[in-house]
Amino acid sequence: MFAFVSRLRTVSLAASLTALLLALAAPHAHAQDKTIRVGTLKLIHGISAYFYEKFVPAGYKVEVVPFESPTDGKNAVLTGTVDTCIHGIAAFILGAAAGEPVIIVANANNRGMVIMAGVNSGIKTVKDLKGKKVAIFPGSTQEAVILERLRMEGMTIKDIQPIRLSFSDMASALARGDVDAYVGAEPAGGISLANGTGVLVEYPYSTPIGSLNMILSASQKQVKENPDRIRMVVEMHKKAVDYAMAHQPEIVDMAIAKLGQQKKSVELAVPNVELAWKIDDTFMTRAKAYTQLMFDNKQLRQSVDLDQFVTRQFQ
Repeated sequence: MFAFVSRLRTVSLAASLTALLLALAAPHAHAQDKTIRVGTLKLIHGISAYFYEKFVPAGYKVEVVPFESPTDGKNAVLTGTVDTCIHGIAAFILGAAAGEPVIIVANANNRGMVIMAGVNSGIKTVKDLKGKKVAIFPGSTQEAVILERLRMEGMTIKDIQPIRLSFSDMASALARGDVDAYVGAEPAGGISLANGTGVLVEYPYSTPIGSLNMILSASQKQVKENPDRIRMVVEMHKKAVDYAMAHQPEIVDMAIAKLGQQKKSVELAVPNVELAWKIDDTFMTRAKAYTQLMFDNKQLRQSVDLDQFVTRQFQ
């Protein structure tokens, strides 16, 4: 009898523990499914992700994951760390060329790039960069752009001293005199102008690439297996972009809150930022120009059929 009661107690305890574990696990899984994780870069032109929460469907919440590097953001999409990510198109093209299963689901940003020189460097044009120390982030959209701008001026990368530097370090490096110039991303340009350490060389949009800069990417697996979820993100993205562009003072406030920048530098940077979402013919023409330029500059080992890596199904 004692043995039977013990077995009952053991079974009852096991059942209770199982029920408790299921009860704990179920809400967690449900919460995970209802949490939309979106990546973006720590740049003003990636700020639209922080406006998603205004348009998140009932029952869901948005978690924004910031990245320093475009490649890190793209890789987070591939590993499933985030559902989507806003990052530079150059990193995307590099991934596509390597056979990585990534796909563009929306445009994200035009403009946001800047060539800035030290206030006492004497640099006024791209030609003046010859022999100078120029900060560039390898694998970035800006790298593709400066290579083309140099070519347009009859120069190559060998005519300058390229210095590898992340976007967030460029303004401070210029202020210290560690570099003579940088090919950067906002808010760096606004910071250098606001603190008086930099002068604008140009906003480099005269190439066939135009002003195209960042895109919204997802994994091909997510698009195939969870199209409704990706559609939800793209819908939030579209609404957030349209809202932010119609309320630009809120872009300033959001950048101050999320990026920790000073108001003056942000206000100088925002006019050089155009948040976007449409994948139209202009987008495709510019994106293909990017791909061709990267191939011509030997940044790619093989050309990429970009039509295979872009979907308009969520537009």
